[in-house]
Amino acid sequence: MPFMLLSTSFAPGQPIPLRHTGDGVDTSPPLAWDGVPVGTKSLALICDDPDAPKRTWVHWVLYCLPPTLTDLPEGVPTTPTLPDGSAQGKNDFGKVGYGGPAPPKGSPHRYFFKLYALDVMPPLPPGASKADLEAAMKGHILAGCELVGTYQRG
Repeated sequence: MPFMLLSTSFAPGQPIPLRHTGDGVDTSPPLAWDGVPVGTKSLALICDDPDAPKRTWVHWVLYCLPPTLTDLPEGVPTTPTLPDGSAQGKNDFGKVGYGGPAPPKGSPHRYFFKLYALDVMPPLPPGASKADLEAAMKGHILAGCELVGTYQRG
């Protein structure tokens, strides 16, 4: 079975609902996955916007997810650690946890939710950056999958 990431809130390539954006209640969307490879020690998730002005904008950094986990509910708490031991990093809003789409008015932006199966538990404390996580994952990615949603301000 292929490693795949889906959401019940939006289909691949489709608009992310308002409630999951900075214009709504800014709650993380529900995510579910299947096909985690054998040998996975942890999962990591990065959500970013490569269409942001000047540089890719980081919306969510989540790591040390148990490999037996198959989904995240809507509205993951924006705390440094979660009850299952997962850790959340800082987004580019300067906060820990999920920060939804809030692009400037204009063209739609794409939001990449990228899930990684790792052969290690990254030795990172809560609050790590995307760059910290990417450095810790280097050479340890067994598989990856992504879900892309869009959002546009009028």
